[in-house]
Amino acid sequence: MDLPKAQRLVLSPDSIREFEGFGMAARADGYLVQPTTTEGINEAIALAKQTGRHLVPRGSGLSYGDASILAEGIVLDLGKMNRFISWDRETGIAECEPGVTIEQLWRTGLPNGWWPPVVSGTMFPTLGGALGMNIHGKNNFQVGTLGDNVDEIDLLTVDGQIQTLQQGDPLFRAVVSSAGMLGIITRIKVRLKKVPSGNVKVYAESIPNWQAQLDAFEKRAELADYMVSWVDCFGKGAASGRGLFHAAWYDKDADSESLLEMNQDLPPKVFGILPKSQVWRFLKPLNNRIGMRFLNLAKHTSSKFIGNRRMHKQGLVAFSFLLDYVPDWRKAYLPTGFIQYQTFIPKTEAARVFAQQIRLSQEAKLEPFLGVLKKHRPDSFLLSHAVDGYSLALDYKVTERNWSNLEALCHRMNDLVRASGGRFYLAKDSTLRPDDLDYLGPNLQVLRDLKNQLDPEHILDSDQARRLNLFPR
Repeated sequence: MDLPKAQRLVLSPDSIREFEGFGMAARADGYLVQPTTTEGINEAIALAKQTGRHLVPRGSGLSYGDASILAEGIVLDLGKMNRFISWDRETGIAECEPGVTIEQLWRTGLPNGWWPPVVSGTMFPTLGGALGMNIHGKNNFQVGTLGDNVDEIDLLTVDGQIQTLQQGDPLFRAVVSSAGMLGIITRIKVRLKKVPSGNVKVYAESIPNWQAQLDAFEKRAELADYMVSWVDCFGKGAASGRGLFHAAWYDKDADSESLLEMNQDLPPKVFGILPKSQVWRFLKPLNNRIGMRFLNLAKHTSSKFIGNRRMHKQGLVAFSFLLDYVPDWRKAYLPTGFIQYQTFIPKTEAARVFAQQIRLSQEAKLEPFLGVLKKHRPDSFLLSHAVDGYSLALDYKVTERNWSNLEALCHRMNDLVRASGGRFYLAKDSTLRPDDLDYLGPNLQVLRDLKNQLDPEHILDSDQARRLNLFPR
């Protein structure tokens, strides 16, 4: 693409930044470019070609590992392309640029009774990034992934061409889930869900073990709108898998006031006194095996006596975005950060595999400080991570001393997953090996063929794609 000299971007030392994954354990320096238009994206692609560098698309940078960083590459930050193209309050259909966040979506829709169809545990991902990873939520078992609820996207390929893709198009099913490696999503048409109020009714139940966990999900799978369970990963033996299960239903009895932003915003202080932005400082001294063992035990014990098998009301924002409830909580993992390891296991194998993962972690003295269990349904996306079963997300603290042992632990757990017919999720990956993607079968070759067709020079790249040898040269 030829551009007038005055308009051409240049690589300047002033544009070099250190970028990191959400877990803060993966970092790399790159050249920051922040386009505000499609033309700006084309300029960045032209710059990559002219300088012989590669380019990685990046939204809010909330993938936990190295999916949106690229050492010495051009980092295409799409966060400034965050405008609504149109919003229909009667139908709940929004057309957005890729930098629009889930937060912008709910703040626009909820006052009119519309809620994003799928949300992650934080409200800050961009829609472009969320589609690149095809995020799921606590309602995956009911409505599928975000990609299942998007009608149409515009895809800008590295040759400067824009293709409009719809649900039935094979390329749509490939681009959504491809981690941004086939092209740049520049427009998204998404269907929001009509909700009767801004509240949900939440049922809580203390759970003693793995089988009871799965039984709780299966019992309510046809009725609940959302389900999720916390797991105490320090529980052993008969107590392995103990935790706290939640199911939620939209509250049809709440008044319209619950739809207003002012009644949804998370409070800035704990007990009206301590600013939440400072809570991480109090968590940091407990961010070790002893401290987290105590906190997990305290949570499990209290769950048996406080609110157990009872219903309570909660705002949609508070229920949905637990990761945002304590701002900057991840700083408790500084200086070396953490990884989240999430695997998806068929229902018949889930209890056994998850119990083995936790047992291996305990034997290695690398217990996850947090475990989250969800139920899923399969989908037809090219790089789908979903199964007819369950996922378990585990947070592991990273230190300079434990990294080699932690990586080896994850590899042993990967072998369990592969043997069970399970799958992995690129947004949560920090430790996969190239062979771990063999479960994709012929879909992996389809992805590579599309890459060679749409991006033959492999301009779009990432540290994750390189680590996984996703696109052999």
